[in-house]
Amino acid sequence: MAKSNTGYLGVSEPISLSGPTEKDVVQTAEVEKFLADAGLYESQEEAVSREEVLGKLDQTVKTWIKKATRVSGYGDQFVHEANAKIFTFGSYRLGVHGPGADIDTLCVGPRHATRNDYFFRCLHDMLAEMPEVSELHPVPDAHVPVLGFKLCGVSIDLLYANLAHVVIPDDLDLSQDSILHNVDEQAVRSLNGCRVTDQILRLVPNIPSFRTTLRFMRYWGKRRGVYSNVMGFLGGINWAILVARICQLYPNASPSMLISRFFRVYSQWKWPNPVTLCHIEEGPLGLPVWDPRRNFRDRGHQMPIITPAYPCMNSSYNVSTSTRYVMIQEFTRGYEICQAIDENRATWDDLFEPYPFFELYKNYLEVGITARSEDDLRNWKGWVESRLRTLVLKFERYTHEMLLAHPHPRDFSDGSRPLHSFYFMGLWRKQTAQPQEAEQFDIRGIVNEFKSAVLAYAHRREGMDIEVSHVKRKDIPLFVFPGGVRPPRSSRTAARSSRTVSRNVVTADGQVGNPLGAESWSDPQSALDHSGGYQSTLLVPSVSSKETPSILNGHSNLHTESVEHEHPGHLLGSTSTPGNIAVLDVVTQPNSMPSTSSNGAPTNGLDICLNNSLHREAEGIPANNPVNFAPAVVDELDELASYQAKPDNKYVLPVHGSSSEGCSGRTLEQTCNLSSHDNNNHLKRKAEEELEPLELAGPPVGATRASTSTVQRKPLRLRLSTVPQPKQAE
Repeated sequence: MAKSNTGYLGVSEPISLSGPTEKDVVQTAEVEKFLADAGLYESQEEAVSREEVLGKLDQTVKTWIKKATRVSGYGDQFVHEANAKIFTFGSYRLGVHGPGADIDTLCVGPRHATRNDYFFRCLHDMLAEMPEVSELHPVPDAHVPVLGFKLCGVSIDLLYANLAHVVIPDDLDLSQDSILHNVDEQAVRSLNGCRVTDQILRLVPNIPSFRTTLRFMRYWGKRRGVYSNVMGFLGGINWAILVARICQLYPNASPSMLISRFFRVYSQWKWPNPVTLCHIEEGPLGLPVWDPRRNFRDRGHQMPIITPAYPCMNSSYNVSTSTRYVMIQEFTRGYEICQAIDENRATWDDLFEPYPFFELYKNYLEVGITARSEDDLRNWKGWVESRLRTLVLKFERYTHEMLLAHPHPRDFSDGSRPLHSFYFMGLWRKQTAQPQEAEQFDIRGIVNEFKSAVLAYAHRREGMDIEVSHVKRKDIPLFVFPGGVRPPRSSRTAARSSRTVSRNVVTADGQVGNPLGAESWSDPQSALDHSGGYQSTLLVPSVSSKETPSILNGHSNLHTESVEHEHPGHLLGSTSTPGNIAVLDVVTQPNSMPSTSSNGAPTNGLDICLNNSLHREAEGIPANNPVNFAPAVVDELDELASYQAKPDNKYVLPVHGSSSEGCSGRTLEQTCNLSSHDNNNHLKRKAEEELEPLELAGPPVGATRASTSTVQRKPLRLRLSTVPQPKQAE
């Protein structure tokens, strides 16, 4: 149902019905010109070529289904009536695809044309014999089985669903829930792509404005390193739903207005409250839908973004605590730059400045993989990429979310070493509300358990290998930099200074917290210098996968004494570290403050934004360009806070952590806030359900664990001391 009884789209009334001003119209023209100059629109010739390719694909599957029907033993009349249809979804169906983008397609066939016997065999063989087809790659065991190939140079991802129909009609409507009757789970997931895409287009008030805004946000997400579903960030469908919700809240806004509202709303959203485009309905077929009241797994989702088609599911279940924090930081940065653009203090180019990933952290994990052929490396990369997210989750789980990891969303290649690929993660320590005693975590088991899980790949072949090692910022390999040239230190410092903007502080829990002076968010080194310096020493094994089994069995002599480092790196005591042990200084992510107000009262994030300068003056900190809102903007923010705390929002999730983290009084009436003890138990239960058990050499808690090894060894420790150091003289 597209519209509610009151005439608006979505689950709540719009925040504002205001239309664009003359200035907004001018800015929208600038946005469209910016997208065109960036080469995000395909040419007319390429558009015609895609249409021709889709027509050829449609004829191919119609020929295939008639052959499959004849092979199944049906008569001539039935063979003549046999039919299969091609549907598009994803960026192509939404109208936001760019030059060279692949086309997500779905083939719908009758019930007798099964997936394994006919789609992945007969159709695969037909395509293999066509000279126009290249790079044919079937993936039948995937969560959503797919047949990938290039047809006339255009990349195609082809899914398949065989319905309960005897004959597929030409006017088949996939939006009807009845088509899900008597189909398997894989068919439901395959059909869901088209159903969700079509439903999104039905639920937005202005499709052209939606498309321009979505194209803008997709490009921004890729430039800022937060566009990757497999790495724990957001993928195409996630961005589409987020933009569609903003279009519902501001139905008459122009694209330039929607972009600014996007950053404003989602930088202040009360995660894990879900983003929904319509009410979640149970449906007539009894299929499971996203419901944290009934499903325990759903309660642990960090950024629920719910698909609008039955069965409604969370499309962003891959998001972790670490990646959610990074994305909220980026949303906040985006909103402040949009404000500066509105005041003629910045341009759209500033918003799209590439994310300085290799300048933000002092320490990184490098995950290197290799294989013996291009095909093996492609398969190996796909498997490793799907498991990297579990490494982030293991760090969060076994350090109680005190050690967070920021994965880079893409892989890198070294031209001097063919058949190698590399992935990187930045490491930082979560800053707590109060200084605590030093804590020790054993991360050797985490790294080795990750390797063991990766090496358990069912289709692993000889030569497929993996190695995890520590790399300091100054030792980052040159092949990760554009042109293979490391930026000079002076230019990196200047770049960080130019990126410094006044911002509301976002905690690692994902909420807006108290301001911390005028510290630059993008310079962890300077943040540590001024905050007193948190002692952090990380010891990581740097071994290849060949050594992993012996380590896990306790036969490798990897032990070390605890090492303490004083910022910026002076040793306080003696060390005894084997050569294959890397010592890391894990820096704290800057601007990580508790999400409580200065008087200890609960905050809801929005109030912090509105009272930014008041908190600074109360704490004796000079205000640094406080955010000033016009009365109309204040009303919009009040409406947003009211919407997220409405009693009729039955899917409001419990806020993890203390009851003062980002909850208004009204929200507390609707949510079940967990104590810190209950929260730890919840995280433990969630991790045990989602991840396999991990044996640590030294548990982070004081309890001892019986060891099955006959070789006694000392655990490899991560020492995190929160005792502040004296400030250095200026």
